[in-house]
Amino acid sequence: MSILPRVALSRRGLPGDPVAALTPHADVVEWAHERPPNPAELRDLAADCDAVLCWLGDRIDADLFAAAPRLRVAALASAGYDGVDLAAVRAAGVVVSHVPGILQETTADLAFALILMARRRLGAAVDAMRAGGWTDNRMDGFLGLDVHGATLGIVGFGQIGQAVARRARGFGMRVHHHGGRSDGEGLSQRVTLDELLRTSDVVSLHLPLTDATRGLIGAAELALMKPTATLVNTARGGIVDEAALADALRAGRLHSAGLDVMTDEPRRDPADPLFGVPNLVVLPHVGSATEATRAAMVDLAVRNVLEVLAGRPALTPVPGTRPVPG
Repeated sequence: MSILPRVALSRRGLPGDPVAALTPHADVVEWAHERPPNPAELRDLAADCDAVLCWLGDRIDADLFAAAPRLRVAALASAGYDGVDLAAVRAAGVVVSHVPGILQETTADLAFALILMARRRLGAAVDAMRAGGWTDNRMDGFLGLDVHGATLGIVGFGQIGQAVARRARGFGMRVHHHGGRSDGEGLSQRVTLDELLRTSDVVSLHLPLTDATRGLIGAAELALMKPTATLVNTARGGIVDEAALADALRAGRLHSAGLDVMTDEPRRDPADPLFGVPNLVVLPHVGSATEATRAAMVDLAVRNVLEVLAGRPALTPVPGTRPVPG
């Protein structure tokens, strides 16, 4: 009688029912709590496992590999992999996969939602109404700035950036971008980062977090932007200097901003200074959070697990790592 491989799930209640998909092929161990595991708890969970299916924020590093010597694959149900120690992965010979090519349209929808919320001051309007502050229909109440006809600058012109550019067509926006290898079939014109920051009414960030992009938008870059401009970040929190952004917004050097990502996630304290910044809309990292998209992400992570456990290459290994163990 064959012994099934053991697979750990680092979250409970994942969309798409990965337990049902994995159970015919593996012995599944699911994290038991609503909160995510800390690094030590993840190591304990994976200690005697052949595979672990992880989510954003889980640390994949040498300590995990040392604690889980049987581990053959760590499958991320996220497109980003900035929590992965790539050098440790290569040294251990463990396969690490991610889920590219799934969430771009859903995240682009969310980026445009943030553009509209921040630029039109919709978050402030909702907050005031809920607090009883809607006392009359003032002509000067909650005046925002137009999105239609504005200039959109996209920093990072991969799949998500190009999806945002396609949506901008419907708003009659002029679009230019920095980064990427093409103009997205005429969607945008490539410019330098400084030119993009100086000329854009809306700047939308769509970059991975790397050593090169960490702190890319700091005080000097914000100073280049128009005082009537809006900054939106649905990429990774570390790309923006949050203190510099808060200072620019409070001083009126920037009109508004929308963040779906922050440097330290999750942010639990209602008194967090960032939450009180005027003209700043903050969301809890929900860019890919639709039922269909999240289920598709988990499904691809499951398929990566099953392929590797069957002795085949991962379908979508993290770039620069091995698609098979060893």
